[in-house]
Amino acid sequence: MTQDPNSKENATVTTNVGTTEITKLQDQDQDPKFSDSTAIVDTLSTDFTFQHKIVWKNVIAYSIFHIFGLVGTYMAFSVYGKLLTSIFAVTSGIISGLGLTVGAHRHFTHKAFKATTATRRVLMLLFILNGQNSLWEWARDHRQHHKYSDTDADPHNASRGFFFSHVGWLLSRKHPLVFKYGKDIDMSDLEADSWIMFQKKHFLLIYVLISILLPCIIPVLLWNEHPLLSLLMMYFGRATVVLNATWLINSQAHISGMRPYDKSLLPAQNQCVSFFALGEGWHNYHHAFPWDYRTAELGTPYNLSTTVIDFCAKRGWIYDLKFAKEKSVKRRIMRTGDNSHPKYGNPDEFKGTETLWNFWKSPANPTYKSKDCKPGPITITREGYSFIYNEKRRK
Repeated sequence: MTQDPNSKENATVTTNVGTTEITKLQDQDQDPKFSDSTAIVDTLSTDFTFQHKIVWKNVIAYSIFHIFGLVGTYMAFSVYGKLLTSIFAVTSGIISGLGLTVGAHRHFTHKAFKATTATRRVLMLLFILNGQNSLWEWARDHRQHHKYSDTDADPHNASRGFFFSHVGWLLSRKHPLVFKYGKDIDMSDLEADSWIMFQKKHFLLIYVLISILLPCIIPVLLWNEHPLLSLLMMYFGRATVVLNATWLINSQAHISGMRPYDKSLLPAQNQCVSFFALGEGWHNYHHAFPWDYRTAELGTPYNLSTTVIDFCAKRGWIYDLKFAKEKSVKRRIMRTGDNSHPKYGNPDEFKGTETLWNFWKSPANPTYKSKDCKPGPITITREGYSFIYNEKRRK
């Protein structure tokens, strides 16, 4: 009988990276955050006849925000602002991004590792610096995304195409199934944290103080930057870049790339997204093993977040790191992969996935069939272990 790669004995926890390995019970399907996910997703799909209602105030707000964001980004890479402000904008953007990837995503949402109280507070503050909603709501949306991935119950359903999963879901009313199934997401662990619930209750005030005022006032006070330039660069420019890098994980990493771990999943391996999103683009692996703190196989490039976690683990700030053993990963590859894996794949049996590159709606999933979405001219090939496209239509 074939052993399930997600079974309890196939997860590993380490308290000292690279040395001692301690087996710990961990079963993705039994975790209350993701329980019954496979069975539920099998009964859900995407109804393309459903019309999302546009929320025009959101459209206007995000449009204005991005206009100022583009101006601020230009200022950061031009001669208008001080060099120190540009360096500070890039540095704070990366640091705040780690608050998302290491903190909100891998720690608070997936419980991929444990952290000391001080480390938890630092990660939470770095997340708040981004201004991407309250930590409670961010984690709730992401847990729901994994449980009902790429169906109508997924807040940013990638089956509806790049635009919807990137930003369109924030410009329109949520699908009724998102409201319905969102009520069942277990958030008891975060609700037990008074700091997280305080930030949820006072989100707007904390957002203004930490995400806007704090990063903008530092250049003004320390090196006499012009207040307007500081606002454009340190808030609008920085926030716009980090926000869109985060959105690429929901959109581009669900549309283009290889699926070496599970070809039935829409998420794919995308090294370009991983570069800009600090290691979050190895998305086929992440959805196959969501509790793995690395979100990718050991040694996979462009994974700054994992490097930071390992650094903190060696100093005792982070501990009990969960990751899948190689034999478990291999079994998953052999059982459900698309044969594109560089070590365990089979190039003779790999077939490029024909994808309709549609800005609004793209099936991208090799198991997806619809009379409205016929295979298009793009064939994803195996070369490069990433997304490389063959412009010639497959015959």
